[in-house]
Amino acid sequence: MRRQRYAKIIATLGPPTSGTDAIERLFLAGADVFRLNMSHGEHEDHRRRYKAIREVESRLKRPIGVLVDLQGPKMRVGRFTSGKVLLKAGARFTLDLDSRQGSESRAPLPHPEIFQAIEDGTDLLLDDGKLRLKVLAHGEDWAETEVVTGGMLSDHKGVNVPGVTLPISALTAKDREDLTFALDLGADWIALSFVQRPEDVAEARRLINGRARIISKLEKPSAITHLDDIVGLSDAVMIARGDLGVETPPEAVPILQKRITTTARRAGRPVVVATQMLESMITSPSPTRAEASDVATAVLDGADAVMLSAETAVGEYPFEAVAMMNKIIDRTEKDEHYEDVVRNRGHAPVRTSAGALSAAASQVARTIEAAAIVTFTSSGSTALRAARERPTVPILCVTTNVGTARAMALVWGLHNVHTKGEVASFHHMVIQGCEVARSEEFAPPGEQIVLIAGVPFGTPGTTNILRIARVEGEADHTPRM
Repeated sequence: MRRQRYAKIIATLGPPTSGTDAIERLFLAGADVFRLNMSHGEHEDHRRRYKAIREVESRLKRPIGVLVDLQGPKMRVGRFTSGKVLLKAGARFTLDLDSRQGSESRAPLPHPEIFQAIEDGTDLLLDDGKLRLKVLAHGEDWAETEVVTGGMLSDHKGVNVPGVTLPISALTAKDREDLTFALDLGADWIALSFVQRPEDVAEARRLINGRARIISKLEKPSAITHLDDIVGLSDAVMIARGDLGVETPPEAVPILQKRITTTARRAGRPVVVATQMLESMITSPSPTRAEASDVATAVLDGADAVMLSAETAVGEYPFEAVAMMNKIIDRTEKDEHYEDVVRNRGHAPVRTSAGALSAAASQVARTIEAAAIVTFTSSGSTALRAARERPTVPILCVTTNVGTARAMALVWGLHNVHTKGEVASFHHMVIQGCEVARSEEFAPPGEQIVLIAGVPFGTPGTTNILRIARVEGEADHTPRM
């Protein structure tokens, strides 16, 4: 089976969508990658979901990607004597390391790193930005604040410190345990939360040691300061608009989304747009028009994938949400202006021989009206280069590495095919490319395809051959070149 669209869909699994049948329904509705959120659920819950995903993969004979999203350091206030308090604007309110339950005048904040980083005048945002405090004075274990925006504050609500780089790692002790679990499980992608600086990505890469690919979640303003370096060190990035929207003004988020997407596309890194894309479909069978427009905007910006969170993890209409996102993407990509907006806004080819060849493949495919571009790759680099160019035809990613086939499910325009036998020669590559293009229903007999690969075969990172071939009938395995 093949998708009739280029942008991909990531669906988060939760209690209502954990079984094999539910996961199969989500995949058939349009999900390409499934997200396991380590902020919720036990390891055994996620193990069962992973096993179910692989059962669906085997049943449908399509590579499916699995993304494990680490929780990251979550800053939260402690508990209150009555469970919640009302903070009034203009009142004084103290935060400290004292573990006693809080009151209307103080609350425990068990994060010494916050007190180390703040200064007088620093703003603190509580409960996803609903409440705002301004630091008047502080010490190494306390901060006296003024309530700027008041409201009800209850146990364990989150704390954000906008504009401040906190002296903490992006990986907590829990994250390290979850990371070990995810790698042993066989995750294809690891989403790294709370990335503030390039060193956070480098630390994760040392721990992962090539066993999975890294998605850096961009949700802190400090990450934007180091955007180019973080993108360069990552295998992909995610625009996590939830926390990003808390710590930056709402009017800045759309601009940041476009800036991150442009930076990632220029670098040839897949980019995911996430958070509240079809939020109303948690409880409604249809989205708002604004949400539909939001998804379409991400597609028009050239995002590789869009993500559903609570919509499929705990929502009442998970299958409808995926189907709706599929319809929005499909309709957007079929619009007559899509090519002008996405493809003609392309970036200059990467100044390497592999980059030049990938750009040439896109141009050749367009000029001869080829049915598809067929890439042969072991690591996925050839397919990623082809996808960066946003060609006018689908891209087949042919690989003997099942991990590569699964991971590339997240990437724009790629239809991934896991083959058993290694390509033994250039002639064999052409024959196999034509057979795959025909059997996967991308190129009927008589159509032309463009093939790109790296020689020596099986060597990661090489893209140095381009060939045009014409697909012949099933009985004739000798393509014309």
